[in-house]
Amino acid sequence: MEKQDQPALPTKYDPAAIERNRYDFWVNGKFFQASGDETKEPYTIVIPPPNVTGRLHLGHAWDTTLQDILTRMKRMQGYDVLWLPGMDHAGIATQAKVEGKLKEEGISRYDLGREKFVEETWKWKEEYAGHIRQQWSKLGLGLDYSRERFTLDEGLSKAVREVFVSLYKKGLIYRGEYIINWDPATKTALSDIEVIYKDIQGAFYHMRYPLADGSGHIEIATTRPETMLGDTAVAVHPEDERYKHLIGKSVILPITGREIPIIGDDYVDMDFGSGAVKITPAHDPNDFEIGNRHSLERILVMNEDGTMNSKAGKYADMDRFQCRKQLVSDLQSEGILFKIEEHTHSVGHSERSGAVVEPYLSTQWFVKMQPLADEAVALQQSHDKVQFVPDRFEKTYLHWMENIRDWCISRQLWWGHRIPAWYHKETGEIHVAHEAPLDIENWEQDNDVLDTWFSSALWPFSTMGWPDEESADYKRFYPTDVLVTGYDIIFFWVSRMIFQGLEFTGKKPFKDVLIHGLVRDADGRKMSKSLGNGVDPMDVIEKYGADSLRYFLSTGSSPGQDLRFSFEKVESTWNFANKIWNASRFALMNMEGFTYEDIDLSGEKTVADKWILTRLNETIDQVTKLADKYEFGEAGRLLYNFIWDDFCDWYIEMAKLPLYGEDETAKNTTRSVLAYVLENIMKLLHPFMPFITEEIWQSLPHQGESITVAAWPQSQSGLHDESAANEMKLLVEVIRSVRNIRAEVNTPMSKQIQLTIKPKNKEIQEQLLKNSSYLQRFCNPSSLEIHTEAAVPEKAMTAVVTGAELILPLEGLLNIEEEVARLEKELDKLTKEVERVQKKLGNQGFIAKAPEKVIEEERAKEADYSEKRSAVLFRIKELKG
Repeated sequence: MEKQDQPALPTKYDPAAIERNRYDFWVNGKFFQASGDETKEPYTIVIPPPNVTGRLHLGHAWDTTLQDILTRMKRMQGYDVLWLPGMDHAGIATQAKVEGKLKEEGISRYDLGREKFVEETWKWKEEYAGHIRQQWSKLGLGLDYSRERFTLDEGLSKAVREVFVSLYKKGLIYRGEYIINWDPATKTALSDIEVIYKDIQGAFYHMRYPLADGSGHIEIATTRPETMLGDTAVAVHPEDERYKHLIGKSVILPITGREIPIIGDDYVDMDFGSGAVKITPAHDPNDFEIGNRHSLERILVMNEDGTMNSKAGKYADMDRFQCRKQLVSDLQSEGILFKIEEHTHSVGHSERSGAVVEPYLSTQWFVKMQPLADEAVALQQSHDKVQFVPDRFEKTYLHWMENIRDWCISRQLWWGHRIPAWYHKETGEIHVAHEAPLDIENWEQDNDVLDTWFSSALWPFSTMGWPDEESADYKRFYPTDVLVTGYDIIFFWVSRMIFQGLEFTGKKPFKDVLIHGLVRDADGRKMSKSLGNGVDPMDVIEKYGADSLRYFLSTGSSPGQDLRFSFEKVESTWNFANKIWNASRFALMNMEGFTYEDIDLSGEKTVADKWILTRLNETIDQVTKLADKYEFGEAGRLLYNFIWDDFCDWYIEMAKLPLYGEDETAKNTTRSVLAYVLENIMKLLHPFMPFITEEIWQSLPHQGESITVAAWPQSQSGLHDESAANEMKLLVEVIRSVRNIRAEVNTPMSKQIQLTIKPKNKEIQEQLLKNSSYLQRFCNPSSLEIHTEAAVPEKAMTAVVTGAELILPLEGLLNIEEEVARLEKELDKLTKEVERVQKKLGNQGFIAKAPEKVIEEERAKEADYSEKRSAVLFRIKELKG
């Protein structure tokens, strides 16, 4: 493929213009497609599939940007990268959206029937999948679309059936009547982790149930009086002296007039309340277990929509909360309910609909979790465990795994993977298999679908072609390298992928799990529709460009931490991009006609050249190391400082001397350094800011079609010059100090001044003399004296730098008292630094544990600060006379 023709960079940085067609160039060039090249090491990430319920939010943008950084960097490092895209059918959520749309049209899913409703949902999926792909392109995500998957596509459906049938045959999937979490709004079962608990103001309702023999009553209390209509016993502790004599007797259940037994069970807490509890096996999980132990009847008194059923007698067809209100009134009238005690308690709500969840007796399908969880826990005790980053989240994961409950996997929906189970119409026999029985006319398939997370749990391997273990992608790209996800779905998804991966592939599904937090607003509040503080990432991109948003998202926090969004911070990253653009334009204007073959770093280099090449080496090593540790924030900070401070503010300014000079050889060396450094900056920055870096790279002297497949930078030992770096450090310190002194006495840079530098030794004197052209250019002295024996006039501003003293005679501009006050402030600052370092070096714990290099650095600091302090002290004495 031919390299794009690239005109000169426009004067103004316009992210919308440079991002407009660039993504098509990448996709059409197939730069993101995994090649299957066996000479390259594979590197795999599967995207956490977004739900096809709507458009992506900032959390998705953050999550996918981190993945894009990793895959772009690994691609440049020579790996055969597969970043596999896909989307999740999101059963409950998507069905609710489609039902809401139909409701606006005045129809329900029942009017359409299952088949037509599913057709409508597929239309919804196609529409929103299109929106999501468009957003992925706006963000610049390097996804391999040739391998895109959907959790309801045929390949993944085959994997789901294989897993269900296999677990069923192993006895790890079973069907039974249990108390489950029921959402009356969506009329479906929920797993435990789809229930959000909220503290709400409720009440304890205290009642007296009369004994059947008329000898008295027994007191009980409940927070859900409407369920008493399904009571089938009252339980007491068998050792409770107050009630032992009542075990075996009966009470008359108020309102219904039914006679129910008093039973003894160790579950009852004698010290809580009255020590007697009502037992409703069809509406409470603990009561269900007690009911099983005592063979109690299970009486369900509610319908699936949360209304009362015929078993509730005169309260039938009432909403459960309306029933509660009426029942309480009736019980008070009969003298049964004698006290209402206000009580704040934790109540489960549906994560999807927000409705109060009802513990509800229902026949559902379950996964027996203990054997699967045990295997996953054992993995974490081995050398081959999944590495959590940060590692504290491993405890969160293990705590859930070690306290696991069976997983309710059936959902009363139409959108999803239909459960591969059929019931014989006459015998009731269950047939579980990949396909329907041959005599299908005698069988009826289970109406329920599987929990969305059942198929999502298979995502790392089902997307690779499993259960066909000979699939080329499965053999090459599984297990994956890293999963990037938020801490809020460790239970929902991460844990389930791990135990399913172990069970069906014998391997962990990923080596690392990189955990990030939530995106919050500038005040630290969670973004939500109710607060109106949500931010659409596409709006941010429209205003500031994708690169600015990406850089902010990837560098705004450390692993595991939440991220606070603010437009001001995004604007500051736009300023950074603008700085890069302007610096690149300057460089390109000075290398017109310069080609990749013209780059020659073997010539005589200035101290600035040697320094910037040394700093580039250090930055390459540090950024690569930090990115491999997922420390993107720190890597971004180093890049920012190197690009903005070292390259733009210092090197480019110093490069102007040879570039604007007459020495053609010096010019070519400077052009070579500019081209070499700028190209490597673009490569280092590319994973963070792909659009602007590709645009600039295409205008630079380079090799290759696209920066996406250019080689990742490597430090070059032959270009590392520590002594030049130290020389430059001194020059920068001198120039900054002179500028600071000028600023203090309001002397503009355009006004020439006398400058005397008093080095502490001949070596430093020679360095400064050798590089005096920079001092002339950036300090603008009328005269420049550099000498170890330089005299210090009485009226002068002074500054102490490492290895030298600066003297600026400013007759008529200097107020002696103000200068003494300034120096005393400087003395105080230096004294504190000396004391801080000495305290550190006096700490035996630090000396014992710190590496020798760190200790030496601290000792060097102590010597430097002490020397500066002595010089300042001497100058104060001089001025005071």
